[in-house]
Amino acid sequence: MGEVDRLLSELRALGSEKDRAGMARFGINADRAFGVSMAALRSIAKRLGRDHDIALRLWDTDIHEARILAVLVADPKQVTTELMDDWAADFDSWDLCDQACMKLFVKTPFVEQQVNIWATDERTFVRRAAFALIASAAVHMKTAGDEVFLPMLDLVERHAGDERNFVRKAVNWALRQIGKRNLALHAPALALAERLAASDDKTRRWIGRDAVKELTDPVQIQRVQARSTKRSRR
Repeated sequence: MGEVDRLLSELRALGSEKDRAGMARFGINADRAFGVSMAALRSIAKRLGRDHDIALRLWDTDIHEARILAVLVADPKQVTTELMDDWAADFDSWDLCDQACMKLFVKTPFVEQQVNIWATDERTFVRRAAFALIASAAVHMKTAGDEVFLPMLDLVERHAGDERNFVRKAVNWALRQIGKRNLALHAPALALAERLAASDDKTRRWIGRDAVKELTDPVQIQRVQARSTKRSRR
């Protein structure tokens, strides 16, 4: 039995119908899932370490948890834009999309390029990937300048009318994370949120109101101020 077959057997044994049902309740496509927790997947990933070859073979199994495990063990230094496009085309669930963006794609040098390409893509989870990647970048790309994120606010405004649930939530997520990055970005993000909140369009209005609520929260503002102070001392 090969390594991938052993891993699939392990995943199958860790899964449960109860957890598969729980995944479905949270809007996760469980058609090809075993029902394995993220905690268990992270434990296996820690044991495996970075293994890009295993990641590629796990992805090709078409099993939901195997693909999440692939994202966790793939080597970002070996990730190409072609791989990012191929994997994004396979996304069939919000959690797989978000894990790929948060744990792998954000660690590549292709973030800005892929965001701009995927935002124009009409496929639900590919467009979601654009905004999930923006949200991830706002948190994890610590050394990126504000000039990286200001154009991303333009993308948020352009696509805030996409009423598909998985897209609008990601657009909202991206807007909020940019606004919470630092004080310099907070102002334009809040201004955009307020414009959207005043829109006649239902989806834009929901995105804007939700973002305004978070970006005007005193606790969040204190955190943004603290981040900006820490950044200025570097």
